[in-house]
Amino acid sequence: MSFTHDTALPASTGRRFRAYTSKHLDELTARAGLGDDERLAVRAVATVLPFRVNTYVVDELIDWDAAPNDPIYRLTFPQADMLPAGDVARIADLLRSDAPRKELNLVANQVRAGLNPHPAGQMDLNVPKAGDEEPIPGVQHKYAETVLFFPKQGQTCHAYCTYCFRWAQFVGEPDLKFASSDIDQLVSYLRQHPEVSSVLFTGGDPMIMGGSVLARYIEPLLEIETLESVRIGTKSLAYWPQRFVTDPDADETLRLFEKVVAAGKNLAFMAHFSHPNEMAPPLVHEAVRRIRGTGAVIRTQAPLIRTINDDPAVWADMWRTHVRHGMIPYYMFVERDTGPQDYFAVPLAEAYEIFRAAYNSVSGLARTVRGPSMSATPGKVCVDGITEVNGEKVFVLHFIQARDPELVGRPFFAKYDEKAAWLFDLEPALGATRLPYEEAFTADASGLVRAALP
Repeated sequence: MSFTHDTALPASTGRRFRAYTSKHLDELTARAGLGDDERLAVRAVATVLPFRVNTYVVDELIDWDAAPNDPIYRLTFPQADMLPAGDVARIADLLRSDAPRKELNLVANQVRAGLNPHPAGQMDLNVPKAGDEEPIPGVQHKYAETVLFFPKQGQTCHAYCTYCFRWAQFVGEPDLKFASSDIDQLVSYLRQHPEVSSVLFTGGDPMIMGGSVLARYIEPLLEIETLESVRIGTKSLAYWPQRFVTDPDADETLRLFEKVVAAGKNLAFMAHFSHPNEMAPPLVHEAVRRIRGTGAVIRTQAPLIRTINDDPAVWADMWRTHVRHGMIPYYMFVERDTGPQDYFAVPLAEAYEIFRAAYNSVSGLARTVRGPSMSATPGKVCVDGITEVNGEKVFVLHFIQARDPELVGRPFFAKYDEKAAWLFDLEPALGATRLPYEEAFTADASGLVRAALP
């Protein structure tokens, strides 16, 4: 199967990429019908959290007649109530008085510090497993068989999602970033750790890189016999499908994908789709077809986000569309405990009911999806159900993946709590004093949670 194909596409799809940033916010939010005070509040939020969108999202995905309630608008534009009202008012006052940038940054950094910029011990994970002499920047070894790599040139995106748990990578603060441009260090690490069978390129978005730069990172990995798969986590299919169709290096990139497959590796294209509207333009369908034509496998995933996709009909529609175009539904995630989590989070009990209702209404081909799943410090925890055991109402959960492999696949129970929105909100049930991961993990002096394993 080849990725090449003659498809008639609108001339506008071949235009060059153009990004809009916070300096364009006032103009764009006015287009959404916001008043002066509302626009100022949005600018205040964008002083703390990153904002970036592009011409494709603005012109092709957002229904401006429905803004600011359009789901893609809410997916990409800051909302005035995403942060505490006091913080927003304080920054708005500074903006209104044209305060110096240094003063604005100081206040913004104070607010960011309270938003848990690195959930699940992300910075701690930059330290590879015990026994390695030096940490490797931009490399995370979270699970025995999986290494995450953050290429330096991939630490931005075609557009930023308002819910993004990696928001700290995009705010311009060096202390909050982790990335590497040294692929040789990663190759050396993988040769020392043959248990690693999969490398995930993430960020940011690796597909922001040009084809030749991406090849410099990926091609050296193809010589590692113990490596079975290369994964690429990306939002590019939704936010800039031109990357695979009309961009100058689209064909070069797809030839690289073919090279990975020809080397006997599984190329897993981990596509982030948060709403069915992102699949509407024909350009996306052509991009999907071309990627699949290289032999790559496209798996789809997204978090459950209040006010954007907290509706089982939305998820069922999305999964059916993905299956129809040959993609594999993979994960429904729970919004992580970072950034504006209080604004976007859906309680676990409600999340489970949304997942169950959507799952019930699709065919078995779409039931490859797993969720609702929390990517927490000890691993990925799935909410399997709500039931009653010995007269006590409980959540039934299990680890899909875990830093302690002994936890994987073992069901456990937690007290039912209709307000709980994250793993660490849960308490042991049925007379237990600790949840299973608390028996395998312990807090060190820094307060970070590490595996208490030999």
